[in-house]
Amino acid sequence: MKIDIKDIKFWMDAIRNSKDRDRILESFWGGQLKSKEMLVKHLEDHYDLNAKPKIVIHGGWNGVLASMLFNSKFLDIEHITSVDIDPTVEETARTINKNQEMQGLFTARTADMCTDKYNADIVINTSCEHISKEQYTRWLTNIPRSSKIILQSNNYFELEEHIRCATDIDDFMQMSKIKPYWRGEFETPKYTRYMIIGKKKNV
Repeated sequence: MKIDIKDIKFWMDAIRNSKDRDRILESFWGGQLKSKEMLVKHLEDHYDLNAKPKIVIHGGWNGVLASMLFNSKFLDIEHITSVDIDPTVEETARTINKNQEMQGLFTARTADMCTDKYNADIVINTSCEHISKEQYTRWLTNIPRSSKIILQSNNYFELEEHIRCATDIDDFMQMSKIKPYWRGEFETPKYTRYMIIGKKKNV
């Protein structure tokens, strides 16, 4: 992956203009970037590269994952919508992806992932550790059956906001309730990151 210099400029604008720079900088911690890099790489490996997917990211936070997806060498993306329940991150996500927003390729909006309505080829949730079992079930129910699903979680139980971590990849698989095409993990200094690519089960 090679990040466009225009996008780096907008990343810096988002940090410089923020009232809480430390919170934005958390998006650029090594573990955060590695988690996103892992997602982009394996999506490239498990998606029709001739397709032009519409992507929805739930728990999109500051929009860094969307920006990294746009910078993929192989994915030709029609549109990304970044959704987060926190209204304070919407403007940051728009700034970080300003280059794509100006081209009509990116939208950031504030919404609850559990009740969000949308149509997408790929649905991403990298915040599984932040939502309860009940919230996850509601979220999964709303996903279009044709959508590819990408999930990430971790075993970082120490954070108070992590209310539903997984103990290992098998535990995360059981939590996910989806049919997997691929699953994997990688180590960071503080935790193990788990990832699954799949679809809803035919039930």
